[in-house]
Amino acid sequence: MSLFERNRSFLDALTPQDRGALLALGSRRVYAPGEVMLRERDTTTFVLALRSGWSVVSVDTDRGARLILALRGAGEVVGDLAAFDQGPRSATVTALGRVEATAVSGERFRSFLAARPHATSLIMRQLSARLRSADVERRSLASGSVLQRLAARLVELTERVGRTGGDGTVVELPLPQHDLAAAIGATREAVAKALRLLREQDVVRTGNRRLTVTDIQVLRLLADGRRSQRPRAQRPEKTPPAV
Repeated sequence: MSLFERNRSFLDALTPQDRGALLALGSRRVYAPGEVMLRERDTTTFVLALRSGWSVVSVDTDRGARLILALRGAGEVVGDLAAFDQGPRSATVTALGRVEATAVSGERFRSFLAARPHATSLIMRQLSARLRSADVERRSLASGSVLQRLAARLVELTERVGRTGGDGTVVELPLPQHDLAAAIGATREAVAKALRLLREQDVVRTGNRRLTVTDIQVLRLLADGRRSQRPRAQRPEKTPPAV
C-alpha cells in the first residue's frame, strides 16, 4: 500500500524542453489549504501540473465516509484520467497546504502527448503504477489489521517526508487523526486506539498536528505483520504491540 508515487514524477522525468512546453500551455493557479482542486464526478477535463505543495486524493464511500487514496506533490500531474477518457472525475483532489499548479486543458494535454511518444510512455507508466497500487490497497484493506495498515502508512510518511530531529523523525505533513483514518480505511476511534498503543511502547509521539516516530524498526515489523519479534536486543521491553 502506498500513498506516494514510486517512480520519478512526470514533470521531473520530462526533458527540460518538454517540461517547459507543457507548462507554457497552461495558466498558473494557487490553492489555499483545504481548497478543492478537482472534485469527484465533475465533468471538467483539465489537468493540473503541481509546482509546489501537497494535495490529497480521496473518494467518498457508499457509507458516506472519506477514503484517502494518495498524496500528490510537486512534479506530479493530477486529473489526467479525465483528460484521457473525458469521463467524470474519479476522485477529489484537495490542497493539503498551499499548492501552486499549472492548469492545462484536456485537449491541449492530449495534443502534447500525441506529439511526444516519450511523454505518452511516462504517463502510461504512471497510470499503470497507480492501478497496481490500487490492487495492493484493496488486498491490504481485506487482510491487514488497523495497526498493520497504520504502521505501513507511518513508515511511508516517515521515509518520504520525515525530518530528523533530536528525539526521532518528525512527520511535518498536517495529517490529523481523521485523515490518517481515511488513509487506511478505518474509523478515527480505531486509529486513536492504535496510536495509543504505539505511544505506550514509545514508538511514536503525537502532538497538535505533529507526529514524531521514535522507533522506525518497530513500525516496519508491524507493517510486515510481525508482531512478536523484538528488533532490538538491548531494549527487550519494546515489543511490537498487538491490537
